Amino acid sequence: MTQQVQFTKAVGNASEINELLRRYGVKFGIYKNGVFNEQFFPFDPIPRVITAEDFQSMEKGLAQRVKALNEFLFDIYHEKKIVHDGIIPEDFIYISKGYLAECEGITPKNNVYSHISGIDLVQAKNGEWYILEDNLRIPSGASYPLIARDLTRIAAPQAFEENPIIDNRGYAELLKETMENVNCGGARAILTPGRYNAAYFEHSYLAELTDSVLVQNDELFVEDNILYYHTYSGGKSRIGVLYRRIADEYLDPLTFLPESLIGIPNLMEAYRSGNVGIINAPGNGVADDKGIYYFVPKMIKYYLGEEPILKNAPTYLPFYEEDMKYVMEHLDKLVIKDVAEAGGYGVVFGSKLTKEKLEEFRKTIIAEPRRFIAQEVIDFLDLPIIEDNETVMRKADLRAFVLSGAETKVWASGLTRFSRNPDSFVVNSSQGGGFKDTWVLSR
Repeated sequence: MTQQVQFTKAVGNASEINELLRRYGVKFGIYKNGVFNEQFFPFDPIPRVITAEDFQSMEKGLAQRVKALNEFLFDIYHEKKIVHDGIIPEDFIYISKGYLAECEGITPKNNVYSHISGIDLVQAKNGEWYILEDNLRIPSGASYPLIARDLTRIAAPQAFEENPIIDNRGYAELLKETMENVNCGGARAILTPGRYNAAYFEHSYLAELTDSVLVQNDELFVEDNILYYHTYSGGKSRIGVLYRRIADEYLDPLTFLPESLIGIPNLMEAYRSGNVGIINAPGNGVADDKGIYYFVPKMIKYYLGEEPILKNAPTYLPFYEEDMKYVMEHLDKLVIKDVAEAGGYGVVFGSKLTKEKLEEFRKTIIAEPRRFIAQEVIDFLDLPIIEDNETVMRKADLRAFVLSGAETKVWASGLTRFSRNPDSFVVNSSQGGGFKDTWVLSR
């Protein structure tokens, strides 16, 4: 059911709010051909509106999914029952780039692996929501709707007086609760690779909101399996929980890549010893591999004994003979995704390929069936955006944020990303997309 929400033009014009965002330095950066380019992430003032009824159903489905994924991660790094019982083939675990043998047998505090999960969904034109992707390593994007909502309140306060919108500022408290749930005694800290990281704005913004220390690796050291940071007075102070915003392989040069210049030597020993909590847990990548995505509905049944509330997009694994046959017969109608890629890269629409390219791609899939998944193209909703002072329709998705602490909670907001290309289904910021605020209604 779609509920019409009346809001005035006072919701703010795009230029005013975008100028404020520029002034606050709300940007993201991308590396292309070895060069760092900082870009503005354009905001559209027309919000995505989710009814209370829609959100309640989505909330249950997202919490269910993340609980199952956390069960899976514990299982995979311990007894591996789901493999032994034949639910998931070994090939989808041990050759996944996200599986880290170094994390075998490590039990995070309270058994939580994915403390902050970014789950990407789209809404079909019939109103049904589909999960497109699970992001369990270092999902970013929560800061954008937070600051955009704050600035929109300044530009258009009456919009929030006239509509029953859930206040999204609770994210800071949710994040603090989540961090404290795995705090092993000490300060909260957010680890950033530094100013030239793509999401540096978010790192600093979240550190401020959660009263956490924003640190880089050269400010940290491990002594007697305890993580410390250098204080300004020349002393040291213990860190009890580290919200890391760098990839697994760069975290600890003594455990993973020895050439890492942004990691912390012996961090994994401190973690293994139970002296520091790490958000999100190293090794989570095995659960957000696009090949593993296919099995999440089976995980929900296996671990929770429940039917999935939210559906995957119809997905095929060329790894299986029957699915390979279907993919070969319908390649020109499917979207193919390279399981090792992210950020909108490695996504190929069969309908966009020439006959020659289609045949070439067909051979690649046959040669490397574990490398790809294929999905039906969901004709998901277009949302209105303002472009050149006119309202036009563009494809949009939603990244929902699920925080797992003492309880699993879904933030009543989210990052709505849209394509600025009228012919594109790809909405990622790295592909030139923009973002909207997401209004979840209280009634």
